[in-house]
Amino acid sequence: MDTPWGDLFLFAEDEARLAAMLGRLCEDAKARAAFLVDQNGRLIASSGDRAGLDTTALASLVAGSIAATGSLARLIGEQAFSGLFHEGERSHLYLTVLEDGLILVVSFDRSSSAGLVRFRVKRASEEISQVFAEVTGRVAGFQSEIAQITDEDIENLLSS
Repeated sequence: MDTPWGDLFLFAEDEARLAAMLGRLCEDAKARAAFLVDQNGRLIASSGDRAGLDTTALASLVAGSIAATGSLARLIGEQAFSGLFHEGERSHLYLTVLEDGLILVVSFDRSSSAGLVRFRVKRASEEISQVFAEVTGRVAGFQSEIAQITDEDIENLLSS
């Protein structure tokens, strides 16, 4: 699935808003960390304890896992799975696909539960989608303005 925002560059205030939302999610879900990843494996925002964690590898592997799971879903006649839960001895991951191919990843341990994480992710997902709707609208406005620039405008700017 192609995202409407492609290789979107977020403004610092957008990144701060997303990080704050992820921070609240960590607090509310009693999670260790939360990450927002795009379908291409790019880390967009994060919050929480990332010490010793290769976030670049995490983002890439999460995107690959979601792609593979999507293929599995279609294989058995489902359009998609709403979430993935990876349970380890001490650490767990919950992954869910948001609108436009964004992937929300929550890392938690025994101090929380899958049920609490899923419950808190629902609210956070709505907030994150709202931020990206605003960003997408703003980017569409910029693209419209840029599209109106002519070669003559560029020549006039460079010859000044």
